[in-house]
Amino acid sequence: MGTGIAQVALAHGHPVILVDNDPGALARAKVNMHHAIQREIEKGRLGPAAAAYDLETTDRLDVLHSCAIVIEAIVERIDAKRHAFKTLSEIVPDDCVLATNTSSLSVASIASAASRPERVLGVHFFNPAPVLPLVEIVPWLKTDQAVVTNTRALVDGWKKTTVVASDTPGFIVNRVARPYYGEALRIADEGIADFATIDAAMRELGGFRMGPFELMDFIGLDVNFAVTRSIFEALGFDPRYRPSLTQQRLVDAGLLGRKTGRGFYEYAHGAAGVSVQQPLGDREVGERVFERILSMLINEAIDAVHWRVASPIDIDLAVTKGVNYPKGLLAWGDERGLGRVLAVLTALQEEYGEDRYRPSVLLRRMARDGGRLRE
Repeated sequence: MGTGIAQVALAHGHPVILVDNDPGALARAKVNMHHAIQREIEKGRLGPAAAAYDLETTDRLDVLHSCAIVIEAIVERIDAKRHAFKTLSEIVPDDCVLATNTSSLSVASIASAASRPERVLGVHFFNPAPVLPLVEIVPWLKTDQAVVTNTRALVDGWKKTTVVASDTPGFIVNRVARPYYGEALRIADEGIADFATIDAAMRELGGFRMGPFELMDFIGLDVNFAVTRSIFEALGFDPRYRPSLTQQRLVDAGLLGRKTGRGFYEYAHGAAGVSVQQPLGDREVGERVFERILSMLINEAIDAVHWRVASPIDIDLAVTKGVNYPKGLLAWGDERGLGRVLAVLTALQEEYGEDRYRPSVLLRRMARDGGRLRE
């Protein structure tokens, strides 16, 4: 991720210092970035001037003493990040912006370790950073508004699509997308449909590029599970976000998806691009699966509006630009009819007797009043 972010900045004419405590990783990053930038020049996506990029690699933090912005992309552990920000704030100038690329940890907690916490915010890229357009800008309660404005303008200048999220667990995408994985796992655990049928239903009936199980295998089950568990714990063990025991057991066994050759599916050794997609067989089951998962996704997006995680426009931008959903979930809810979404969730809550399926209070209000979320 750090290499990808550095490549984005270099491609837009900024001098970059890439810091890592692993000399081997730095050497690989330098070679990979050179080849990536040359490819972009050859394809005409960058001008010839990009070949004269200014990159320094080092394992020393003290060389950052004159930087205008530092973007941290280290291991996703709060103790490591707090230590990094404490150290960085003693090195960089007073007007330097300190940004964390965390995907789900508290920006406030990270910022509290810095000597100038008002200059700290989240700048969350999606992997691979040079390819995916979305960046979540995440100020915490005391982030200086000028820091937010200037950082967003900088990243917009890198031809990224920025959205502003509140400092809540998972921000926009990782919070709103949880039902895509969690409800699919629940349906499979109940034996309603197998992995391939669920994946096919979401691709063929919903237009998603990848079904939930093939996507989890692609992301890495360990990474996906860790985010789910982090959000579950941070939101007070809300049953909506409860991790799956099935996924946990696969992680425990080291079956992490494509990178280990087996996850929910098996992959030929070294065949990272092998397709596991199968056509939808039982369309009736597929419709039930699709209706259930989509209703949960729409409800989650509506609840994010209710709790002011982000604006409706930014929420729909986030899911289309960050995880390539075929439509914004709020626009999708308006299109399908909020009464229909409410009916699906109400029926599930009555059947299971679980708070997991509770409809958002905003969904109830909007369905009752006949409003539209994107108006």
